[in-house]
Amino acid sequence: MCWKRIARVARRSIAGALLVGAASAAAAAPRGASEVESWLTTPDGTARLSERPRIVLQPGSPAGAIRVDRTRRYQEMVGFGAAISDASAYLIQNKLAPAKRDALLRDLFGRDGGVGFSFTRLTIGGSDFSRTHQSYDDRPAGESDPALRHFSVRIAEQEVLPVARAARAINTSLKIMATPWSPPGWMKTSGSMIKGTLRDEYRAAFATYLRRTVQDFGARGVPIDYLSIQNEPDFEPDDYPGMRLSAAQRAAIIGHYVGPEFARAGLATRILEWDHNWDKPEQPLAVLADPEAARFVSGVAWHCYGGDVSAQSKVRDLHPDKDVFFTECSGGEWSPGWTEAWPWMMRNLIIGTTRNWARGVLLWNLALDENFGPHLGGCGNCRGVVTIDSKTGAVTRNPEYYALGHLSRFVPRGARRIESTSPDPDLLTVAFEDEGALVLLAFNAGKKALAFAVASDGRHFRTRLAPNAAATFRWPAAR
Repeated sequence: MCWKRIARVARRSIAGALLVGAASAAAAAPRGASEVESWLTTPDGTARLSERPRIVLQPGSPAGAIRVDRTRRYQEMVGFGAAISDASAYLIQNKLAPAKRDALLRDLFGRDGGVGFSFTRLTIGGSDFSRTHQSYDDRPAGESDPALRHFSVRIAEQEVLPVARAARAINTSLKIMATPWSPPGWMKTSGSMIKGTLRDEYRAAFATYLRRTVQDFGARGVPIDYLSIQNEPDFEPDDYPGMRLSAAQRAAIIGHYVGPEFARAGLATRILEWDHNWDKPEQPLAVLADPEAARFVSGVAWHCYGGDVSAQSKVRDLHPDKDVFFTECSGGEWSPGWTEAWPWMMRNLIIGTTRNWARGVLLWNLALDENFGPHLGGCGNCRGVVTIDSKTGAVTRNPEYYALGHLSRFVPRGARRIESTSPDPDLLTVAFEDEGALVLLAFNAGKKALAFAVASDGRHFRTRLAPNAAATFRWPAAR
């Protein structure tokens, strides 16, 4: 046996030992109600969402175990995924042969062997990850179109809507959010999609613009389940579409224009407030304090680029009738994927957001190329969930893919988060129940391997995790 073969065997043996405390017993376990399925990812690459030998459930609840309690139930899940940005759609449509395109979309959105993304986000018009900065009603400088006679979603029909339709064909339960980075420039004080704020006299036209977008997307086979009226409204980018809208402006626009417009049209689309960072919870709280706006706001959406994930719970505690969604975060070359980004994502985005009430969890670009684009302005080194080589079509699955996959593959829409408690502060967990199955994600955030037990319904199993390793466990609930 050559040394490379020996090394591969040794790595597989180590990865298995890190997960399964009693490998021989697990391998011998009969398939049925007395066993636990498990999938492991280790940053060293020995396992990446790899299925491991099954573990035997034993009677009893040992002291010091992680406790999974399905009598304590929390939010019902919408799903996990990433945005089909203009850049992502362009690459998927134009840089992959049809068979490879279908295979990638089935891997991303399929539940039969794929990671089963069931939530995605579309941009309304251009963003920094577009090849052009266009809206759905651009006019020459000095012209306006308050009646929206020139409105058209044809630029979305070129790539974004076909990819979204293909994803929905694979996962018929896919939920879709839409967000504008900017309305048409003529609606704004800057006269451009870059910088500025909405002119008061065009609030009604903006509401109609959003309503027609939702209707036209729906007519083209892409129903919009959720919508925010502005991406990152407390930020005016210098070189890509954006718009600053204060909390008072958003409350007025939602309460007096967008909400009533959607209601008159009979739209089922739910409006999400904020769609910006954790560091300013006072902003969505101000909008929710406005009674006219609050009656049209279904929930609050959050991004990761400032503050702490606990802000989600702070707002939700004050407004338990409003949903929580996490709708954007991007990995990038500023944070090496497996040494820094992976543990941060597992702690904050995958476990942190869901333990702080998020019903849906979205990352930013579903796919980018080897040059971190295409993009026009904005981030020059953001990382997609997958990388598509623009010359060869080769697909690389990044740490973001595996982080999302540890829940998206096993927690479908309609699953319910349940209580999980860990005795070790370095052992982070989140648990769910779906149709009689229990799912636990455990992540070792410490610097040494941890051995632990997991107990639920008077049964338990034992296992181990290496530092920065994550494992998803699934087993039938006791009857």
